[in-house]
Amino acid sequence: MEPILATDPALTDVLDALVRREPIFHRPEFGTTRDALERMTDAAFWEVGASGRRYSRKYVIDTVLARHANPTPDLWQAEGFHCLEIAPDNFLLTYTLRQGERTTRRATIWRRDGDAWRIVFHQGTVVAPPDAQSQGDRPSRPVETHPGDANTPPPQAVL
Repeated sequence: MEPILATDPALTDVLDALVRREPIFHRPEFGTTRDALERMTDAAFWEVGASGRRYSRKYVIDTVLARHANPTPDLWQAEGFHCLEIAPDNFLLTYTLRQGERTTRRATIWRRDGDAWRIVFHQGTVVAPPDAQSQGDRPSRPVETHPGDANTPPPQAVL
């Protein structure tokens, strides 16, 4: 069921550079000040959290600064990194993050700007335990409907 992900060998240096930066906002060596976090994120940055909520750049930076002001133990393990160039100097990095009992799949879009790296987008999705597979995790299957059925929605305009 899982895809086989293999990073193009030509992207090894990019993969290495990005792995050193992930998980984002958990690497104090890349900065813990507002200025550093703003340099690390693109002006258009936004995030979808594991909850499914969307967060603005300002909200994320404020949250990270609050976390750095009151640090707590943060034990994590990142693995299964994969890098794909999606446009010139734009890369999708995906990986799995384990934090205690919680496992998430992470996806970050990075933009290379000269020697600098900027985060454009980030998403975390909680992985359900193997015994909690949901219908939503299965590929969709077409639903048969017939014109005139009470359950058939009216045709939608395609724009």
